[in-house]
Amino acid sequence: MSETTLTETVARDFGPPPGKPSRQKGDGTKWFFVGPAIIWILLFTLFPLLYAMRTSFYAFRSGKMLRWVEFDNYRNLFSDEALIANLQRTIIYVIVVVAVEMVLGFLLALLFNRQMRGVSSLRTIMVLPLFASPIALGYLGKTIFYEIDGPVNRAIEALGGNAVPWLSNPTWAFVAIMVVDIWQWTPFVFLVSLAGLQGLPQDITEAAEVDGASAFQRLRSITLPLMAPILWLILLLRTIDAFKVVDIVISMTLGGPGRATELYGFYIFRTARRFFNYGAAAAQGYLLLFIVMVLVSLLWSRIKNLYDTDEAEAR
Repeated sequence: MSETTLTETVARDFGPPPGKPSRQKGDGTKWFFVGPAIIWILLFTLFPLLYAMRTSFYAFRSGKMLRWVEFDNYRNLFSDEALIANLQRTIIYVIVVVAVEMVLGFLLALLFNRQMRGVSSLRTIMVLPLFASPIALGYLGKTIFYEIDGPVNRAIEALGGNAVPWLSNPTWAFVAIMVVDIWQWTPFVFLVSLAGLQGLPQDITEAAEVDGASAFQRLRSITLPLMAPILWLILLLRTIDAFKVVDIVISMTLGGPGRATELYGFYIFRTARRFFNYGAAAAQGYLLLFIVMVLVSLLWSRIKNLYDTDEAEAR
């Protein structure tokens, strides 16, 4: 029997040799599952990005590409004082709200990560703002912080204080939109942190408690190091999302008073929809994309290092 005939006989009776899986021609099953994802990425991710990039090189007004302007839209970004001030305001907003949400959400997760009466109902109530529409929460915040006879000012006056001009004073209006954002997204940090805490090995904590470690020592030396990858991931997700906030600003203050609460996402919206300068808006959007990509790269490298360290220690 020839070598070719022997190989064909073995493959027919015993299947292909190890490391060489059989290939069935015309098997399109994989495309049935992968195809929709590829189409989704091409239509709703790649095409808008490429079209926006093309738009950013044109004087694009009122739905018409008037002329090719090369990099003028990008040069104007760094000479626009209103844009620079807006970006600085947005960075302050992101730092404050994300920091408060991280600390408050994690502390609440620590509080509810124990057995207590009605803990399931309390956890459910805690996450309710997360499922509300941001535009609805903005209008609700506008009602709550209403300066004349609003519930917050009523409570302040009942305690002997003076009513606060929440929506007419630039500083207080900025504080008000931050409070609404913190109110909505702290439950997200709480929910993910609680899931992470409940997945931690309890034997290490119990052993430390037996050895006489205080609650703060256990938190600093055991809980926080074990939770670090999850907390960095939460920080990454919340930072990306905080840069994109538009709904709360539109429904609560419309960027006012003046431009005190006009964040970068709303600034792009105004450039495109109010002034119909879509080319400049596309360039502004790509500036935001670049900033977020840099932050994501830095945070992701930190998360990757943590996971690599854990894997090395496990080996």
